[in-house]
Amino acid sequence: MVCARDRDRAARVFEFMSANRADFPVAVMARVLGVSESGYHAWRHRAPPVRAQADAALLKSIRTVHASSRQTYGAPRVHAELRARDERHGRKRIARLMRAAGLVGVSR
Repeated sequence: MVCARDRDRAARVFEFMSANRADFPVAVMARVLGVSESGYHAWRHRAPPVRAQADAALLKSIRTVHASSRQTYGAPRVHAELRARDERHGRKRIARLMRAAGLVGVSR
């Protein structure tokens, strides 16, 4: 069984390989970086995970609420606004997505 840390490493390696495809052959990068060439090609054609797709949709809602508040709402208020719209998500998940997107509320 493959642990999450190994999957994260492979994803970072594959992203690196994808960014450098114009400069180096895929076969050479795969051999040097210690991954399989077929694994890279499978990763390229794989659909994004369901959770990542759901996070992208939620981030779009978060950006809308954040923008409508003139960029003053932080995670607790964004969470409350989404909850008022009958969208139920965890406050920590909203905070994580806001942090990753660089969205911050105004504090006094």
